[in-house]
Amino acid sequence: MSFTGPSMGSVAGTARRAFEFGQTYVVKPKGKHQATIVWLHGLGDNGSSWSNLLETLPLPNIKWICPTAPQRPITLFGGFPSTAWFDVNDLSENAIDDEEGLDASAAYVASLLATEPPHIKLGVGGFSMGAATSLYSATCVVLGKYGNGNSYPVNLSAAVGLSGWLPCAKTLTSKLEGVEGAASHAASLPILLCHGKGDDVVPYKFGDKSSQKLRSCGFQDVAFKSYTALGHYTIPEEMDEVCAWLTSKLGLEGK
Repeated sequence: MSFTGPSMGSVAGTARRAFEFGQTYVVKPKGKHQATIVWLHGLGDNGSSWSNLLETLPLPNIKWICPTAPQRPITLFGGFPSTAWFDVNDLSENAIDDEEGLDASAAYVASLLATEPPHIKLGVGGFSMGAATSLYSATCVVLGKYGNGNSYPVNLSAAVGLSGWLPCAKTLTSKLEGVEGAASHAASLPILLCHGKGDDVVPYKFGDKSSQKLRSCGFQDVAFKSYTALGHYTIPEEMDEVCAWLTSKLGLEGK
């Protein structure tokens, strides 16, 4: 399936990028279906690896949807292509956000959730840039629209980000101002962030500052969990935290 980003100015004029998403892997609930979560992998990965892990979790009420990001040239890699939810030019606080790529991926995530039954609670989660895309989706929900102004079509009950960061953080405060209902929506959306202090790819401070920024913007239900020796990967302790948090926030029955 392809999604086209909004028009963007370029040296050669106005251009549009079409994004071809890869294979989607689905983990069906082993018990009563109460929630569906789209889980997004990190840079260079695919949906299969995370679907294999998520299938082992003691969360029988969740249906997991694990899509695969498009292959695209990555500026950070000198234009070398990789599976990625958006382009990355730098892993620093001064990095330029690829809002077009973020919008396209957030729209794809929303399309995967839009066909779920109305009584099912919906969520997003991810690792690294997948976490970043999930947090971006969470801000789109609260704003009621994507960065390009198009309406965001689904409601989320939870967002999880492991070893990631909040994209477009510098402009979030101004975007939220004057948006009717944004404050109450932000206050009620549960968000879990987890980050290892030994992360040498996405520094720990990115996760810490992202949680602080969300709270300062009115996201009142933000949990930030840190792990002293954890690098840029996940461990059972962290996934246990995710399971407990999702069970609590989504009101899962566990059978």
